[in-house]
Amino acid sequence: MQPPPPRWLGALAGAVILLLHLPLLVLVVFSFNASRFSVEWTGFTLDWYRRLLERPDILRGLRISLLVGVSATAIATISGTLLALALGRHRFRGRRTLESLIYVPLVTPEIVVGISLLTLFAAVGMSLGVGTIIIAHVAFSISFVTVIVRARLAGMDTNLEEAAMTLGADEVTTFFRVTLPQLMPGILAGALLAFTLSFDDYVITSFVAGSGSSTLPVVVYGMVRRTIEPSVNAISTVVLAVTSVLIYFADRLSRSRTA
Repeated sequence: MQPPPPRWLGALAGAVILLLHLPLLVLVVFSFNASRFSVEWTGFTLDWYRRLLERPDILRGLRISLLVGVSATAIATISGTLLALALGRHRFRGRRTLESLIYVPLVTPEIVVGISLLTLFAAVGMSLGVGTIIIAHVAFSISFVTVIVRARLAGMDTNLEEAAMTLGADEVTTFFRVTLPQLMPGILAGALLAFTLSFDDYVITSFVAGSGSSTLPVVVYGMVRRTIEPSVNAISTVVLAVTSVLIYFADRLSRSRTA
């Protein structure tokens, strides 16, 4: 039996975590500040959250972000799941090369991805807009979905599929009745992560978004460049809360096990 870690180690870890999240805590606290200036606390208010509903640019950015996020997540989840099944269950020429290429978007700087996609769209003559944003988000989300689903696939018991086929089920029935239910936690976790990445992305979106197609992060960045107003703290807090919830459920789903 291993001895418990020293108390100072836990205290040090807690201090580091607090230091990393302190700017976010300050942002959340000052989103309820009655003052228009985020340097002095003058009282508690919810006015800045109510005023978000009066900003047409924020509401339009939110609608575009949801449209892009849902569309990109659906495409990336289906494509990433199929790619994970192909890599995990089949052997073919170039498989190892493809496996290596899957990790390239995970480590490539976003600014490089944004510039490369902008160059591609310009080369094929595609007008920038919501469509190009969806394509860009699908491009970097597929890898995350593939990695998560394949990790789930690697931990599955193949004996259940073999037993189903031995008892008379064909490959299609086995996939939908046995394989897919076991994969579902990984698929949902990948989908939640893909939506979170899409909803929060600014760097890549700023390169491929056209006129009138700014997502919520792009709108917020534009607000910050003009002036620091409490509405920025409020909308940032909302985005932070939504992102945290999605990441929490994605983590829970990726850790879950089916019976």
